[in-house]
Amino acid sequence: MNVKSIAVVVAFLSAGASLIAQQARPLSPPGNASAQVLGKWVKGETTAFTMGGERYLEGKWIDITYGRPLLRGREAFGGTGAEYGKATNAGAPVWRAGANLSTRIRSEVPLSIGGKTMPAGEYSVFIELKQPTEWTFIVADWAVAPRLNANIPGALFGAFDYTPEKDILRAPMKVESLPFKVEQLEWQFGDMTTDSGRIVILWDKTMGSVPFKATR
Repeated sequence: MNVKSIAVVVAFLSAGASLIAQQARPLSPPGNASAQVLGKWVKGETTAFTMGGERYLEGKWIDITYGRPLLRGREAFGGTGAEYGKATNAGAPVWRAGANLSTRIRSEVPLSIGGKTMPAGEYSVFIELKQPTEWTFIVADWAVAPRLNANIPGALFGAFDYTPEKDILRAPMKVESLPFKVEQLEWQFGDMTTDSGRIVILWDKTMGSVPFKATR
């Protein structure tokens, strides 16, 4: 095989690998939102290469991991009356508030949400979509199943087969309209203080949030 033929083969293989990589890219890639609480900024003997030049010490992490669906021309929260949210739930009793696997929250410290306490640890998060301005934030002790119909006791794929007996807390969410459309679903932390803030979800032209307070 001459050099020209080898070059053609290499180019063909590279194009094929690129196509496979594009095809393998998930429609709803994984995402992560994080915050730190209960820490303090401290000046050291040497300047830290951070904004303000200080070090953040003794902070405790809160993380949310989730799938990030895109609208791709769809409406996220359709339906009226009893039909509201049914398409979003994709046939599940409540919304997984993401895509693919169940949305998860992990905290190194207890969180007070809606007057109840979520102990430190990792849990599943769901949202009950009652009406366009009436959402309920749910933290539940369901484990994560890797696929639909995995038949693992105590585990769910997304929110399919959800039932409320494992709920740790339920809290009303503040639901607001956005002046722009968010293409890809996003969880975030907002209005953060040393020990409190809001857990926020944004998608389409809607933002839902719930306040929390961290304790040691």
